[in-house]
Amino acid sequence: MTHKELKNKALKNISVLKQYDELEPEFSLLKGMLMARREIGLSQAQIAERMGTKSPAITRLESSLSSGKHSPSLATIKKYAQALGCHLEIKIVYNNSRV
Repeated sequence: MTHKELKNKALKNISVLKQYDELEPEFSLLKGMLMARREIGLSQAQIAERMGTKSPAITRLESSLSSGKHSPSLATIKKYAQALGCHLEIKIVYNNSRV
């Protein structure tokens, strides 16, 4: 079974879907970070050097977003974006069910 098939099967479970939806902002941020790093062609070690840290710190940063166990600070994410030659944009968006 592929990752996509397994994910789709798991998301049919309402409680799994709810938890997944709650983590969507983190998944979206991680996807953007990884896509930008790959498009620019930099390794974790190169990002770490540009940020003035070690490669394992970048590994932890990228994996923390996928695990949902730790939320890195905005300052750290901003430094990561700057190391890529990018900038960080943050938006607050109304939910469909505004009160």
